Order: sequence, then structure tokens, then C-alpha cells
Amino acid sequence: MQAASRESYYAARAALGSPSIEAGEQILAFADLLAREPRLRRALADPSRKGDERAELARNLLAGKVSDAAIGPIGALAAGRWSAPSELLEATERLGVDALLAAAQSSGDLVEAEDELFRFGQIVSGDPKLTAVVGDSSVDPARRVVVVRELLEGKTKPVTVKLAELAVRGFGGRNFAAGLTRLVELVAERREAEIAFVTVAEPIDEASENRLASSLANIYGRQVSLKIIVNPAVLGGMSVRVGSDLYDGTVARRLADVRNALASR
Repeated sequence: MQAASRESYYAARAALGSPSIEAGEQILAFADLLAREPRLRRALADPSRKGDERAELARNLLAGKVSDAAIGPIGALAAGRWSAPSELLEATERLGVDALLAAAQSSGDLVEAEDELFRFGQIVSGDPKLTAVVGDSSVDPARRVVVVRELLEGKTKPVTVKLAELAVRGFGGRNFAAGLTRLVELVAERREAEIAFVTVAEPIDEASENRLASSLANIYGRQVSLKIIVNPAVLGGMSVRVGSDLYDGTVARRLADVRNALASR
């Protein structure tokens, strides 16, 4: 988002107060409405209209349909200045996630939600049949959401189910795997931690995990949560990704470097 849009998003986030899972769902439902209705999206981001007028339009549209915990932040979004209608949509979706995470933080569920989301992604990626349903964007999103609910409801935290559904619907325009990964990172950000995605050929012991987490915490100046991905194709060594930083010391990477060096001679 550009600067003006970021300021508007932060203002709406400040209006969240103490939201519930329900409020998060309602804000995300409004984001779905904006995605389906480009005319509404343009009207609520129109710089030629006063912010109060746009906020009133949103409140009138949603009156009696959403809770007070949702209508306030949505009104703040509509009153904001947006560099483009698409950035209003992006901010609304992100605000819905913020509301879900704030509710999970209040109930002490953030750490479990982070782990559950990551494990669910690993389960899906490790099962070709499940990947073909959950991860295939050509399959009706409503059908994929039903599958996610059947897999997760009653077995994970409520916020985990809602976030997994959002990943299936294409959070931020991403595919399922990328959307789920970003949501795991946002959960960690909420509890002021970094996520390190660690790929190894075989599982590592607890002592090695603790040493790696400590080393990364020293580098990034904050707690680091490791997410271990076992992939025999890397052959050996370790690949670590923290945000946009990648440390690839796998055998597969070193062999590829050697092949590239030989090919360039």
C-alpha cells in the first residue's frame, strides 16, 4: 500500500477496540462484498467525496447486518484516503485478519493457531489428493471451504478454521499455500515473533532446534519460531527462510552451484 492508504489502514486498525471472531468474520465478509462489487469499491475510495459521506454510505449499507465491533472499523476504512480502490480492498481483508488475531490473542490462542495453521499446510502439501481439492484454485472456493471445515472444526482453535478458510479463498490474491504461509507469518507478527521456515532432509533434534532458534533470535533481535519442513530432496544440510532472507546451505543447492559453475566454463 502507498503511504496515504497505509495511514488509513492504521487508523481503521486503531478503531478495532476489542473485537471478536464474529467481528473478524463480518469484516472479511465486507471484503468479499468489495471484491464482488467494483462500483461499491470505487465509491468508497472516491477522493472526490468527503470521508464522512463515504463512512455514512458504508454504515447505511451494513446497518442491522453487522455488530458494532465491526461497523466502527469499517466506517473508519470508508472514511480514509485510498491511493486506489484495490488498496481499500486489501486493507479491509487485512483488517479482518487483525480482528481475528486480536480475538485469538485475548483468548490466549495465538501460539496454537500458528502451529495448527502450519501443520495443516504440511498435511495438505503431503497429500496429493487433498492438495488437488484444497489447493486447486480452479475448484469452487465454496467446496474447498467445506472441506477445510470438515477437516479442522472441532480439532483446532476457531481462529485456525477461519484463517484456513481465508487461505482457501485466496488471501491477498495468493494461492492457498502462499496465503497460508503469509497468515502464519501474521500470527507470529501479532505476538512479536519472527517465523523461520527451516527445510531439512530429515528431522533435527530438539537441542539443534534450540540452538538455531537462539542464533536467529540474536540476528533478528526478537523471538524466532521455527517451522520445520522435512524434504528428502534437499539431500542434506539446511535451508532457512525468514521473511525475504534466505540462507540456503543444502547439499542440493551446493550441487546445483557446482553444476552451474561447470556449465559456464
